Amino acid sequence: MTSSLTNDRIRNIAIIAHVDHGKTTLVDAMFRQSGLFRQDQQVAERLMDRMDLERERGITIAAKNCSVIFRGVKINIVDTPGHADFGGEVERALSMVDGAILLVDASEGPLPQTRFVLQKALAAKLKIVVVINKIDRQDARTAEVLDQVYDLLIDLDADEDQLEFPLFYAIGRDGVVGDASDRLSEDLQPLFEAIVKEIPPPAFKPEAPFQMLVSDLGYSDYLGRLAVGRVAGGSVESRDRLIRIDSDGQQRPVKVTRLQTYEGMDITPASAVEAGEIAILSGIEDVAIGDTICTEDAPFALPRITVDPPTVSMLFTINNGPLGGKEGRYVQSAKIRERLTKETLMNVAVQIETTDDRDSVMVKGRGEFQLAILIETMRREGFEFCVGRPKVIEKQIDGKVHEPIERLFVDCDESFMGIVTEKLSLRKGKMMNLSNTGTGRVRIEFSIPSRALIGYRDEFLTDTRGTGIMNSYFSGYEPYRGDFPSRFTGSIVSDRQGKAVPYALYNLEPRGRLFVQPGEPVYEGMVIGEHNREQDINVNPTKEKKLTNMRASGKDDNVILAPIRPMTLEQAINFIRDDEYVEVTPKSIRLRKVTLGAKERYVQRDRKNK
Repeated sequence: MTSSLTNDRIRNIAIIAHVDHGKTTLVDAMFRQSGLFRQDQQVAERLMDRMDLERERGITIAAKNCSVIFRGVKINIVDTPGHADFGGEVERALSMVDGAILLVDASEGPLPQTRFVLQKALAAKLKIVVVINKIDRQDARTAEVLDQVYDLLIDLDADEDQLEFPLFYAIGRDGVVGDASDRLSEDLQPLFEAIVKEIPPPAFKPEAPFQMLVSDLGYSDYLGRLAVGRVAGGSVESRDRLIRIDSDGQQRPVKVTRLQTYEGMDITPASAVEAGEIAILSGIEDVAIGDTICTEDAPFALPRITVDPPTVSMLFTINNGPLGGKEGRYVQSAKIRERLTKETLMNVAVQIETTDDRDSVMVKGRGEFQLAILIETMRREGFEFCVGRPKVIEKQIDGKVHEPIERLFVDCDESFMGIVTEKLSLRKGKMMNLSNTGTGRVRIEFSIPSRALIGYRDEFLTDTRGTGIMNSYFSGYEPYRGDFPSRFTGSIVSDRQGKAVPYALYNLEPRGRLFVQPGEPVYEGMVIGEHNREQDINVNPTKEKKLTNMRASGKDDNVILAPIRPMTLEQAINFIRDDEYVEVTPKSIRLRKVTLGAKERYVQRDRKNK
């Protein structure tokens, strides 16, 4: 058998980093220094964050590809998300590369979501290059961070080759890097040289027929469905007749209408693509992530991309409230189901299941944050629907109920340690480790059920006065740890339809925190506030002041309401109970009861209590 050859003209790398450690900024600098742009060309910052949500939140959500040329070698760069909820994106990205750059903040060090992605990279036997970024920070502690990187690699069972990593220090914002923190070059050339020298070129067998594993999907209005993946062997030309092997092993003939590759941020046509290159094939309908595209003569499927199972589910249903259909463009259950099905094709970490109600769909994902991003994306596309409270997906193991457990890392001021520990222990959290850095801040590690974190993030920020940092990753399943209260307050519920009146809201303020402004439409069953006490109360927010002939010598009391902060989508999802929905439209986010009528809710509660 002929031995494998390598394509020395190509390097495929991923960039691994925690949220806000400077990954996208470093890629920007690599673009600029590779000669991709003219000297005077105006270029936006954070080029790889193309989605509006990514630019707004400053995080990477979807894995994206691009390329730069260095001394005749094409470097394909895959930008991976830094959040564990987008793990499906991570696994797709790592299936296309031979090495990874681990980017770590010089002050914060490797954080939990860095660990999650790095664990996947080490399992795939990728070559690692470590870059300690932001060494110009006043609180930089490069020596301790390097020790933490070694500890993390050893903890993740890295082999000897992976522990012998090339190390660089960088200021990504300035586009400079060096092999020592006090010896920086004027550009990123040492990093480019290390990528070409240390990252292995893609290997292939010269006699092997064409094979490509579909790792990503796209869509073009002109070309239709786009299949993206790395060519594992052979070569392909446009108009070649190929076959697609799906998840059931079925072979279906396909014809590639156009062949394309990445050049910088753009996609450019190519007449042929060789082994090791990341290619884009267009004209293949019904293709799914994990499918193999190969020749008819050698129909052999590559191992499919596997992702960790989903841990959270949410119910998506139509908006059947009195205000339903007034603000959205797509309101029918068939349209919502079609859009969610499309999401499962583009995102391997999302699954959907049918329910007994034909107007509802159960959506499963990695975490409530991933599902919140999906809801926000659909909302911006013009969809209107309702979603229920996130629920963790439990398993039966040896006849006992097991639930997903998270490893939680909390970084906060020492003065807030008591309240944080108390709240997390009430939610069945177990403290695993405590370290005091001597700077007045502590880092605490907990093992805690995933369900305990739903709705806790906002409470945590309030308890730590906005200074706490909380990160977690999925660590496995353990026996069910028991029940605990998720919310200690009730809901203030409107008992009729109309418009909120200042006089009525002013008199309701002592009852709790309000969510609606004067003049906003309300309806029976709509949650308009958070009650101070544990039970729900029904109120009339449309009640106006009774007019009489008697007037004060001056004027009536002015109604001055406390300012109301609009609730974000994540806050709404975290706030609701099991008997409540979040009503999502392109213009509004409202909270409501699943059963709108007050009498029906009383009947249901009585049945439950019997």
